[in-house]
Amino acid sequence: QVQFVESGGGLVQPGGSLTLSCAASLSIFRIYPMGWYRQAPGKQRRLVASITSGGNTDYADSVKGRFTISRNSINSTLYLQMNRLTPEDTAVYYCNGVGRYASGVWGQGTQVIVSS
Repeated sequence: QVQFVESGGGLVQPGGSLTLSCAASLSIFRIYPMGWYRQAPGKQRRLVASITSGGNTDYADSVKGRFTISRNSINSTLYLQMNRLTPEDTAVYYCNGVGRYASGVWGQGTQVIVSS
């Protein structure tokens, strides 16, 4: 069964940085397009960054230029480097496949709070 374990969240001041990690048990992580999603209080979960098996990336407009997604297929780990954080980035962050590769099983997520 697919499992995702997200980590690296925390409390950070506006303008600060965090790096999130996601360990995936997915045996075919190497060929799936993967993504980071976030869910802010009272809002739907949304995809903010994605990466193909070949390393092509895509970002939501709200994070473009500030977030960087990367993957290590050897250890099946997905990363999200987040810079110049703002209070609007406050959310629970999750990883999963993208599109038809998304699993119905989600991890616990990792909480990011941006506040002074």
